[in-house]
Amino acid sequence: MSEKSPRLRGALDGIPTYKPGRPAAAAEGGAPAYKLSSNENPYPPLPGVMESAVAAAGSFNRYPDMACSALTAELAEHFGVPQSHLATGTGSVGVAQSLVQATSGPGDEVIYAWRSFEAYPIITQISGATSVRVPLTDGDVHDLDAMADAITDRTRLIFVCNPNNPTGTVVRRAELERFLDRVPADVLVVLDEAYREFIRDADVPDGIELYRDRPNVCVLRTFSKAYGLAGLRVGFAVAHEPVAAALRKTAVPFGVSQLAQDAAVASLRAEDALLERVEALVVERGRVVEALRGQGWTVPETQANFVWLRLGERTLDFAAACERAGVVVRPFAGEGMRATIGEVAGNDLFLQAAEAYRKEL
Repeated sequence: MSEKSPRLRGALDGIPTYKPGRPAAAAEGGAPAYKLSSNENPYPPLPGVMESAVAAAGSFNRYPDMACSALTAELAEHFGVPQSHLATGTGSVGVAQSLVQATSGPGDEVIYAWRSFEAYPIITQISGATSVRVPLTDGDVHDLDAMADAITDRTRLIFVCNPNNPTGTVVRRAELERFLDRVPADVLVVLDEAYREFIRDADVPDGIELYRDRPNVCVLRTFSKAYGLAGLRVGFAVAHEPVAAALRKTAVPFGVSQLAQDAAVASLRAEDALLERVEALVVERGRVVEALRGQGWTVPETQANFVWLRLGERTLDFAAACERAGVVVRPFAGEGMRATIGEVAGNDLFLQAAEAYRKEL
């Protein structure tokens, strides 16, 4: 047998592995444990969604609608955009990977803030393109001026995560529009708005309004967060037709299951219930932030369904203390920790663990 292995692309060398949020194990003494590490919605599926999913399950022997026709039509009506400006995929991260594949390859550059969504460097390196990471400001916000300064003739795509994952911070209308005005027309700007529904700052623009008269702006959205369909993997992009058409070309055929398509349609039609749940999470977010600040922590203003603590070298130690208390959070070694706003009982355990840790400092 030959000792040689199949040749693989050198661009794959050193790609970091995406780290999902760890599941919660039983706390000390067998007490309940909570997973606050994946920004999941703690609520069950919205009204009508389970019934839709059960009905779709009866046709698992058939391929799904590859064009996601019903979902595309529903999204077009919901957001007031042409169907030809829509493309779907396996969560917004699946669409993001298609965007990189459609725009960038060896010799090209992809700009994004850092720290930001940890999939950006992975999908960029898979395509063979070069990552250009622009540090966040001291307040953990995108430095849009520095990102604009980083543009070269090799830049093909720029990600702006708004609100930013994992810090929860946002960029506001004036600074975002000023940035977009500086970006060359042949460079695609992707506004990643996975947490759009949780924004309560009126000065943060809706990316879909910005895209309408800017052909080089694409907006990413997902059903994984506010809509609570994380396990079904369905997201979408809103972009002008050349970009949307490229996304449909590069999408994995039949990637979005019929169950996911039908559940997403049912979720869009349950908007009143969605808004109630999101508002409850926003109120709970305010309670958690206020409590943390009352304990003495510095917490950036968050417009997402999570909070961020910059802990530096204490990050892993803090995460371990939370886990001993029955709460799993998402640590980024040497930088900080992200905790999802979940069930009230889980949030309370997190606050208790944070207070106890703070007292030991």
